[in-house]
Amino acid sequence: MVRSLNYDDLARAYSQHRGCHEGVLRELTEAIGTTGASRVAEVGAGTGNYAGALRRLLGCSCWAFDPSREMLDIARSRYPDLNVEVGAAEQLPLAAGSVDFVFCVDVIHHVTDRQAFFAEARRVLCASGTLCIVTDSEDIIRSRVPLSSYFPETVEVELQRYPAIAELRGLASSAGFRTWRESRVVTEGVLSSAEAYEAKACSALHLISASAFDAGLRRLKADLARQPLRTVSRYALLWATT
Repeated sequence: MVRSLNYDDLARAYSQHRGCHEGVLRELTEAIGTTGASRVAEVGAGTGNYAGALRRLLGCSCWAFDPSREMLDIARSRYPDLNVEVGAAEQLPLAAGSVDFVFCVDVIHHVTDRQAFFAEARRVLCASGTLCIVTDSEDIIRSRVPLSSYFPETVEVELQRYPAIAELRGLASSAGFRTWRESRVVTEGVLSSAEAYEAKACSALHLISASAFDAGLRRLKADLARQPLRTVSRYALLWATT
């Protein structure tokens, strides 16, 4: 059993070291623009990076929900145009049929009752509304660079936390979503500093032993002292419509 984390305690590290994934933001922007969605809700918004970016790029009305008040305080200060509210995935403070587009990024593995989340997303979406879940598959988790290569202990931890994509597709169907499709994005980059890893800005680093973390960080810093490292960031995007 993977222990739970208090995300209020992680808010500062997330605000300093977590941002929008270029490929994910591009896909969300294109989907919202193509469908003409004007009312968008992000579930598990954290510090509001995606909802804030979509509001800025598209001018749509955006709601940002998260259980962590500390995360939302940062979102509220950074993005004053957002509608920021405390809210859990299983019980969103929205009226039925009140939004056109619901999405979550790297959040579904934190949701305790996923069936309730799909039912709730279906409830708040209007006719022909879209749900997008951005998550990691087993092969993505195993091939994370540099996380899985320097901290291999995170792999099994993450495989316990993340639901299989087939499971999510079944839950979407049970909740009454009509269509389903899957896409992927890949972004390559360069890492020159270990600061984000030292700050444990990835929640999985809080779930491995101190000795495993220290050993991985030492290896990472030693390699970075020689040269910057190539990074590869992948996501699976799961799309369902009402």
